[in-house]
Amino acid sequence: MRLAQRVAAIQPSATLTINAKARALKQCGVQVINFGVGEPDFDTPYHIQEAAVESIKNGRTRYTPVGGIDELKDAVCGTIQADYGLSFQQDNVLISCGGKHALYNLFQAVLDPGDEVVIPSPYWVSYPDMVRLAGAVPITVPCPEANGYKLPPGKLEEAITKKTRMFIMNSPSNPTGVHYGRDELAALAEVLLPHEDLLIVCDDIYYRILFRNQEWVNMAMAEERLRDRTFIVNGVSKSYCMTGWRIGYLVGHADAVRAATKIQGQSTSNPSSISQWASVTALREDQGVVDEMVKVFEKRCDYVLERIRALPGVSCPAPDGAFYVFPNFSTYYGKKTGGRVVRNSLDLADYLMEKAHVAVVPGNAFGEDRCIRLSYALSMEDLKEGFDRVESAVGALV
Repeated sequence: MRLAQRVAAIQPSATLTINAKARALKQCGVQVINFGVGEPDFDTPYHIQEAAVESIKNGRTRYTPVGGIDELKDAVCGTIQADYGLSFQQDNVLISCGGKHALYNLFQAVLDPGDEVVIPSPYWVSYPDMVRLAGAVPITVPCPEANGYKLPPGKLEEAITKKTRMFIMNSPSNPTGVHYGRDELAALAEVLLPHEDLLIVCDDIYYRILFRNQEWVNMAMAEERLRDRTFIVNGVSKSYCMTGWRIGYLVGHADAVRAATKIQGQSTSNPSSISQWASVTALREDQGVVDEMVKVFEKRCDYVLERIRALPGVSCPAPDGAFYVFPNFSTYYGKKTGGRVVRNSLDLADYLMEKAHVAVVPGNAFGEDRCIRLSYALSMEDLKEGFDRVESAVGALV
């Protein structure tokens, strides 16, 4: 079978591949501790579930407008006003089948073949491949661990060329949990301002999951002059434990949003009507459930950091939010056990899966091979058991 060339240019999602391996082992009766999971381990809050049931009972089960129902667009605008201090209208909003879908639609709408997209590394695994699918060129910029995996303004300046069309920010970040403060964003904004054709994409999917009472801020909030060039991508999956409901949204310049809506109209059309109505409730009603979840994640984060820092030679900057850590395990590269040598993050991930029945995501998928990503969206019991296994497994490497 002859396949399109675009397929050869992209890789399968590393996180989905790891989860599939973990599920296969579990089906064989193996107890796997899955640190690879990228979703909260809590149920969708009950009042959101009830809203979905009511939408079915009320017959809200038919096609909706391609770009989403007005009520959800209004709820998104209200959320952005309340949490960002920014005012938008319905024509600035597109509702899509998840945040990833919103990103894909935007890239297809504004990127042309040969355009360059600057992506700080470590990065979320799907950014480069989605850029390639739009015919554009991902330009990854390594961000040093010594700087907390944050992008120095000088490195951003060096990466921008006449072909640069877009810059992607993910804060708090997957995989590192790093969050940029107002002053740090302002410094990056000074680099971006002179490049008037350069668009900024803020992937804010983890914005509600911040620790230690940190201030929420993104590029459009830090620098008003960049607002018309900044796109906000978000959704309900992480903050409201609604990963399977598949609702994300794009907010930004109306022309680009209309173009992205046109593309969505020729692919998926509207997202699930039931999920949309449930998301109206998620955004508009009690946010206390989110705050309680964040407290649990922060407690887990502290425990995970304690366990990581007890491993000889392993380093890990403290996350500011999300529910991931990205520790540097390269001290174990070149070591072996039973004739098996661990040479890189993929080898380490395979070793931990087979030796300890622990699933982690290799760092090379995120652009940093010295590290592995671990999610702490797990119970404290599973976290303890998982780290006991990791400690024993790496302790066997010599």
